[in-house]
Amino acid sequence: MKKNIAVVYGGYSAEYQISILSGKYVSSIIDSNLFNVYNIFISKEKWVEEKNNSVINKHDFSFINDEKKINIDVAVIVIHGNPGEDGILQSYFDLMNIPYTTCNPLTAALTFNKYFCNNYLRNFDINMAKSIVLRKKEKFQEQLDKFITTVGFPIFIKPNEGGSSFGTYKIKQKEEVSVAIKNAFEHSDEVIVEEFILGREITCGVVKTKNTIKAFTPCEIVSKHEFFDYESKYNSALNEEIIPARFDNKLLEECKFLSEKIYKTLNCTGIVRVDYIVKENKLFFLELNSIPGMTSESIIPKMIKHDKINITELFTELILEALE
Repeated sequence: MKKNIAVVYGGYSAEYQISILSGKYVSSIIDSNLFNVYNIFISKEKWVEEKNNSVINKHDFSFINDEKKINIDVAVIVIHGNPGEDGILQSYFDLMNIPYTTCNPLTAALTFNKYFCNNYLRNFDINMAKSIVLRKKEKFQEQLDKFITTVGFPIFIKPNEGGSSFGTYKIKQKEEVSVAIKNAFEHSDEVIVEEFILGREITCGVVKTKNTIKAFTPCEIVSKHEFFDYESKYNSALNEEIIPARFDNKLLEECKFLSEKIYKTLNCTGIVRVDYIVKENKLFFLELNSIPGMTSESIIPKMIKHDKINITELFTELILEALE
């Protein structure tokens, strides 16, 4: 008997439109010969199974299809931002006793909070930019002034919790700081102010199947904007995504090794993406995306294709592993 798989997308953040595209793509590549695949859209207003517009019963995550109650066996969470990437939905599914293909609630919450994640990983000799966190309800001007005096300009200002570079700004002079902080606070109650590291951007996908952690071939990201912002991420005319990244083999292998180490250290599950800046042939960790973009044009599917991995078979493995 086929298992019922819910591809869950949408969410409550500014990233919900990208999540919808990711969810539709993931739904299309899951093997329908092996599984019954249902598209579940989540927003603050409604949780529905989209094909029949059936309302989800939040008491057990079931719905009615053709007058029959459908219970979900595995959830494939493709929500970027909250409540999918911050651990909230995973906690809900744990309560419902429904397995899922992404990180556990603790790992998701830690990696979603960039500042906490960075400070945790500093304990493992991983290079990264200097940063401070500002909290909306606290006085932070003295701390901010001291930090800027220490690192100088330019700096990055970005929400502590969020993705797709929403609310992220590269600031070159003092006059721009207050507006950038105000705008970043619209996306999160905490804002990171981070040292700017001049270098080239590289990213590496990692997956675990059958208890084996494996990094994909790293990708170099070249933005035609000053950094890989929201517009350049989702407009192919404004970026190049080069696989394999144009570095020597030693650095590429180091990138894969470090990404696997971070994946293991953070106790990740499923597919993640780890982002870095390379300066003077050194890798500087930027962030880990526990639910990276999964549209047909996203970096992870491109890595999978480059490595000649059958993406349908990969998702079958992830689903079957979640069922175990």
